Amino acid sequence: MTTRTIKVDLAGRAYNIAIGPGLIDRLGELARPLLARPKVVIVTDETVAPIYGTRAFNAFKSAGIDAALVVVPAGESSKEFGTFGQLMNALLDTKPDRKTTLVALGGGVVGDLTGFAAAVLLRGVDFIQVPTTLLAQVDSSVGGKTGINTRHGKNLVGAFYQPRLVVADTDVLDSLPRRELLAGYAEVVKYGLIDDPAFFQWCEKNGAAVLGGDAARRTYAIEQSCLAKARIVAADERETTDLRALLNLGHTFGHALEAETGFGGDLLHGEAVGAGMAMAFDFSARLNLCPAADAERVRDHLGAVGLPVRLRSIGGDNRRTWDAARLIEHMRGDKKAEAGKLTFVLAHGIGRAFVSRDIDEAQLRDLLDRAIAA
Repeated sequence: MTTRTIKVDLAGRAYNIAIGPGLIDRLGELARPLLARPKVVIVTDETVAPIYGTRAFNAFKSAGIDAALVVVPAGESSKEFGTFGQLMNALLDTKPDRKTTLVALGGGVVGDLTGFAAAVLLRGVDFIQVPTTLLAQVDSSVGGKTGINTRHGKNLVGAFYQPRLVVADTDVLDSLPRRELLAGYAEVVKYGLIDDPAFFQWCEKNGAAVLGGDAARRTYAIEQSCLAKARIVAADERETTDLRALLNLGHTFGHALEAETGFGGDLLHGEAVGAGMAMAFDFSARLNLCPAADAERVRDHLGAVGLPVRLRSIGGDNRRTWDAARLIEHMRGDKKAEAGKLTFVLAHGIGRAFVSRDIDEAQLRDLLDRAIAA
């Protein structure tokens, strides 16, 4: 299978997304023309390091590129000030200069941490994304959003900082647990729900094959997702209009669910987005903005592939006590809120998402109460 290249067309800062099998072993070849000088520091986590750390290191060394490896703890809990400070000191221990390039080898957490580190290390160095999860390949590695979480909420400290290159090796997905694939698949479906009903229909027909390991369908899903993300980012890099904000479909609900579960293993980010998209379409239908049949299609498809679309299924049991008021309070702390008003991405139907800042909190509370009781 050949390598597919997609361009993120930003004036003066355009970069490519390389998609295909076996690309980790070609990292040195792919990266070398972009390096200010042949020195990289690979940042990865404790899960990915034993599987791909040495391969990535050797790929750079074989291309004549000096390489160092820094390993951080795995998981969303690493996206915080303590781990970030430790990472910065570990990077400085490698004696970088402003022509050093960082390489994020891992999922969304590693990408967010490394991208933010690149934005502030020596007041800015280049970085390359090498996403090793489906979610990172189709979403978080593209577009330049970097950052960490705080006790006030998710991704509230960070920067817009674009990579020089994204390398999506499709072979790495074969080593992912199904739960991680499902979390990424939620973001794939999102692109259809935003503005591409034909792609959502394709997902309904082919989602099981994507998750089951069909290489051609999996690659197509990644390509279509990256094309959609690249198009939106090129038109609205810093989310100054509502276009890029559409990528937050499911995220206002989802981030509140993540905050309530403590950003832990009970709920992966993609799972939260999947549940949040189902809730956004349910809310749209209850507000008579969207056909109820469309909301049902969304919930049916996400549930059919195995994503948790009901609150009682999060964490595998129904022992968690959900509270609508607490969830709304988490939403108030979301970075998309403006002047105290909650911001949601809702829909007029599948492929017809829009941004709403005029939400009746009583109706929102009613939706959440119903979701908790379901």
